[in-house]
Amino acid sequence: MRDAQAINLSWLLRLRWGAVVGQAAIILGAHFGLGMTQRLVPLFATIAVAAASNAALGLWARRERPIRERLLWAVMALDVVLLTVLLDLSGGPFNPFSALYLVHIALAAVVLRAGWTWALTGLAIASFGALFVDHLWFPSEGSEQASAHHHIHDVRMHLEGMWAAFALAAGFIVYFVQRVTRALAAREAELVDARTAAARHEKLTALGTLAAGAAHELSTPLSTIAVAARELERQLTREGSEAATLEDVQLIRQQVARCRDILTQMTLDAGASQGESMVELAPAALVEEALEGLPGRERVRTELDARTREERELVPAHAFARAIRGVVKNALQASGPGAPVRLGLVREAAGWRLTVEDSGEGMPAEVLARAGEPFFTTKAPGEGMGLGLFLTRAVLEQLGGGLVLRSTPGQGTTVVLTWPAGGLRQSAALPAGTSRVKPGT
Repeated sequence: MRDAQAINLSWLLRLRWGAVVGQAAIILGAHFGLGMTQRLVPLFATIAVAAASNAALGLWARRERPIRERLLWAVMALDVVLLTVLLDLSGGPFNPFSALYLVHIALAAVVLRAGWTWALTGLAIASFGALFVDHLWFPSEGSEQASAHHHIHDVRMHLEGMWAAFALAAGFIVYFVQRVTRALAAREAELVDARTAAARHEKLTALGTLAAGAAHELSTPLSTIAVAARELERQLTREGSEAATLEDVQLIRQQVARCRDILTQMTLDAGASQGESMVELAPAALVEEALEGLPGRERVRTELDARTREERELVPAHAFARAIRGVVKNALQASGPGAPVRLGLVREAAGWRLTVEDSGEGMPAEVLARAGEPFFTTKAPGEGMGLGLFLTRAVLEQLGGGLVLRSTPGQGTTVVLTWPAGGLRQSAALPAGTSRVKPGT
């Protein structure tokens, strides 16, 4: 992710190349097209300085050094000085393109802090004033004659040139200020996404710690309850107690076992994607593992691209399969008895896209907005803990992918899982605790 100064420098480089081309075109147009004789050698020497400095700046920026604000100011100050030289060689304050000083000031107001902006504004004012010293207040003989000729014969051309210069300056200001502003806004959006992902990762870590701690602390009392319930069941059986009493004791044992399973599953789900080894396998195998033994499997209509069996990806297989299984399980529960669920997996240019569509009633906007938050669920007690989508998103983000929910009340819900093809092979580093493993090793 680039910082703000790097974005500013990239656009400043583009602006300077545009200025080099534009200045050369204006000088040649005035000299050859309008018949206004210009001092081509010193003018193009000044433009060459701007081009050389911009080329050097571009090469320096590629080294990814920290971009300092004073560097941006120095580049803009150089441009103000070079513009002053060009104006001095081509009419001084009578040159209508002196309005281009405003471009540098406007750009500085966007990319620099107030102190640097005011410093550049003062330099521009002083530079423009220097043109008056040489051409109006204390003109040399040649400059005085040129000024008189300008006042007598070229007032109309000067005014028309001011109009053109105003249009050019306005266009530059609007275009580049808007582009820089959008680039900075995009960077802010990236920062927000990064902070959101970091917060989600912290929640996942906290959930794993909580689940492991709960499993550890509750294992002893749950075991004690299970042993006591078993002994009580045996005693009641020997004494020939009523069947209803035995059923109550058996229910206690069943619920204790369920509590153990819930704690174990929470621990596995929260910690699996953090420490599981990476395995190479076909995406179709992920789907098959996710659906194996799933209640209601016969209602899932799978549509797999041929490439899902041909290509292989490096993924945390068990965590990823559990993530897919959780999404399909939600879809089956939402669809109701006998209703089908569609699962499609296709290879796209950027990676893989897995779509799960249910036949349920959909979700209202307020529920859709919260879907994916940990422990948020609309299911009946005992049917889910509200962790499925949260953990699925965590696994996908580890792979560089994402999860999108689309739902309309009365029309069902669609969950789209995406992840890049070969994303982990190309990345320089894996998340802490992961390793690359091939099947059979």
